[in-house]
Amino acid sequence: MAEGIACYKIFISGLLDITDNLKDNDVVPPEDVLRRDGDDPYLVVAADKGTAAFSDIANGLARDYGFWLDDAFASGGSNGYDHKKMGITAKGAWVSVQRHFREKDINVQTDSITIAGIGDMSGDVFGNGLLCSEAVKLVAAFDHRDIFVDPDPDPAKSYKERHRLFDLPRSSWQDYNARLISRGGGVFSRKSKAISLSPEMKELLGFDPGQETATPNELMKAILKSHTDLLWFGGIGTYVKSSRESNGQAGDRANDSIRINGNELNCTVVAEGGNLACTQKGRIEYCLNGGLINTDAVDNSAGVDCSDNEVNIKILLNALVQDGKLTPKQRDTLLVEMTDEVSKIVLNDNYLQTQAISLARSSSIRELDSFIRFMNDLEKTAHLDRELEFLPTDDELIERTEEELGLTRPEIAVLVAYSKMGLYDELMASDILDDPYLDKYVIRAFPAQLRERYAPEICSHQLKRDIIAKEICNEIVNRGSIQSIKEETGALSPEIARAFLIAAEVFGLTALYEEIENLDYKVPATIQILMLMDVEIFAHRQTIWFLNNTDASRPIQAVIDQFKPGVQKLFSETIPVQGKSDDSLDFKVAMYCEQNVGKELASHISNLELKIAACDIVMVADDMKIEVTDVAQAYFLLGDKIGFDWLRAQAEMVESSDHWDRLAINSVVADLLDQQKNLTRSALANLQDGDSIEAARKWLEKVESSTNRIQKLINDFQTTGRINVTKLGFAARQIRNVIID
Repeated sequence: MAEGIACYKIFISGLLDITDNLKDNDVVPPEDVLRRDGDDPYLVVAADKGTAAFSDIANGLARDYGFWLDDAFASGGSNGYDHKKMGITAKGAWVSVQRHFREKDINVQTDSITIAGIGDMSGDVFGNGLLCSEAVKLVAAFDHRDIFVDPDPDPAKSYKERHRLFDLPRSSWQDYNARLISRGGGVFSRKSKAISLSPEMKELLGFDPGQETATPNELMKAILKSHTDLLWFGGIGTYVKSSRESNGQAGDRANDSIRINGNELNCTVVAEGGNLACTQKGRIEYCLNGGLINTDAVDNSAGVDCSDNEVNIKILLNALVQDGKLTPKQRDTLLVEMTDEVSKIVLNDNYLQTQAISLARSSSIRELDSFIRFMNDLEKTAHLDRELEFLPTDDELIERTEEELGLTRPEIAVLVAYSKMGLYDELMASDILDDPYLDKYVIRAFPAQLRERYAPEICSHQLKRDIIAKEICNEIVNRGSIQSIKEETGALSPEIARAFLIAAEVFGLTALYEEIENLDYKVPATIQILMLMDVEIFAHRQTIWFLNNTDASRPIQAVIDQFKPGVQKLFSETIPVQGKSDDSLDFKVAMYCEQNVGKELASHISNLELKIAACDIVMVADDMKIEVTDVAQAYFLLGDKIGFDWLRAQAEMVESSDHWDRLAINSVVADLLDQQKNLTRSALANLQDGDSIEAARKWLEKVESSTNRIQKLINDFQTTGRINVTKLGFAARQIRNVIID
């Protein structure tokens, strides 16, 4: 151990020798170093495997070097967050498990799913993971020493026994109380030459009824291939590859004899609490055969996420100590007090990340051509190497389109990561992060205890811009890609981000997202996805509206102040937003209510389409100095009488797998909205006595011959079958021409 620590110190010292430092907020380059890169004083150490107990050693070296991060340099340690004690990595992976099964209408906290696993109860990820639910049945597991089989466990008793083993200073499967193991099970050494197979083991693990014994390797391979609900990887090693990969390509010789292919997995869900349990090709192969899996980078990200939070928190707290606002003892006490809050922040990241994958997965089945374009863009802007990341070629994706397969979750996980990295780089290179409105994003990144006491100090954080960029990336990418907006508008990513954040605030979309997410286990997950996609579509359109109709150089808060009060007033009062009831909206509300969605939320989601024109209405009201509700009454009356409402409704129902058709539909909808806004201005130009409805009616009488021609066109559409992109484009041009005439 002494030699290992000595080598570790040499390694860490070497890193610090060539790393920039900060002194009084000024970058200080290392002495006698020829730098070929820019300033970068950010260097942190994440403990892992053999170095998990070395955090204090690394932090001691950082102090010796006078490194600016002090004990934020190496997370954990005596004054940091103990990942095993928190169980944070396992809990993060369990969020993935909950997501997979929730989307199959299974609640793993109450339903007794069967689990096979790799690891033992003394391990951090395996042990904490198998304590995340008291309802599960662990039927088989193995580590580097033993094989555990319990064909029909009692959930309550086995949970209690697992907890006992976890609490021991050291334990193995040999410590499991044999009297609690169900008939036909047992604990077997991996050193055994042969293991007798009971009838129960044969049935559980798929052995031939005539086979009486199995080698340990055969038994472990059977566990990997078992028909369990969940395969939980909590140990070290790569156990699944693709049928097109060799064992050598898996890079883990120790497990060559038991490794299986992705198409041999028979479990419903795989969770990778440990690193590299599967190769990426193995994951994809498993998914294409109907399995559910993310990637290890998604499933076990909570540990790294927790470390990132710890670093950011300690930077803040250390500054408070230096300023005399905290004593070191108070700092350490506060760190402990925030443990649960930090865990909550981290697990919410896991929740939103897995949800983002589900949303993109749903979209990829219908709009795979857009994902092809997205990957091509990432290759140009975010240094994506499709071959390196095992992403399908364009030809392979076209084949999947024909089979309605879409992208797999592991593939989407890679795209989400590159999307965030690309957006992050673009945001960091822009000036949007300096807008004062975005201070709320750095504040919200910290635990409640710090938000309440030290908000001004948080806004002076040394990594303020970096944290804001990270928060915005998560906000935008987790809620939907901006790629289609880039293609539709030609705008730069920072401009789109600004418009998205304005739209989210003006329409209260964050609260709406959270209201939908709070319906877990109350409504089917598929219904939640549908509602989230409705909000995503609405956010997409409002983002484009703010891109096209506001000055990008204006402060964000000024734009919000211009539109938010009017939007709130518009939809807090009862106004006739349509000339007649819309059966399709009523049907949608009823459908959501039948799935146990509250009527208020169901109506809110279903009526988002009616809010698409809200900012147009507010803009007209501001420009013409007319009450927003008066403008709305005229606007919606014209929409009904001229036919805008019907045409937009038809546009919403046009389905196309072609990227350009979808852009054309969006363009027509935007054009119709723009025309309706301009006609409303014309109708209200001679407003008298504040009667906007009367003014609109008089204007309609004035242009009756023109509107009759439009109505005839719409009547023709209604009697000539389904409407398409060509008809919509023709109608928009005719309306524009008729009104001009």
